[in-house]
Amino acid sequence: MNLNKIFRNTLLVISASILLSACAVKTTGKMQGDVYTGKDTVEYLASGVPDRVFFATNETVLTTASRETLRKQASWLRKNSKINVVLEGHADERGTREYNLALGERRANAAKDYLMTYGISGNRISVISYGKERPVDSGSNPLAWSKNRRSVTVKAN
Repeated sequence: MNLNKIFRNTLLVISASILLSACAVKTTGKMQGDVYTGKDTVEYLASGVPDRVFFATNETVLTTASRETLRKQASWLRKNSKINVVLEGHADERGTREYNLALGERRANAAKDYLMTYGISGNRISVISYGKERPVDSGSNPLAWSKNRRSVTVKAN
């Protein structure tokens, strides 16, 4: 194979991964029948602390950018010890409902485990999976799927 082509393709994949992992998009919306309607807005758990992390297809492994985001969340949570959070796990539209619910739960638990390694008590963190039921982007393409493969940290009520 041509080494330049391999290098270029690798660089492209790395660049796309960095770009996508830097996204912070929050859905605000509501359920209408069986359809979740929402609009994309930038959202933060706190000032300068993104509320979500992203995953590769069928993966629960945290990226470097995801770990940095979770470290910021842990730092903020240590300073705000009375606040509990819910980690919402999500998946893209591909796969069965059952598979995506399980995948979303594993993603949220990966984020929970990481927060716990930075001193946040598991008692302060709840996990829920929405699977593919609450996409932030309803498109059926790789960009939409990459936005929907996520774990979102929200303040518990």
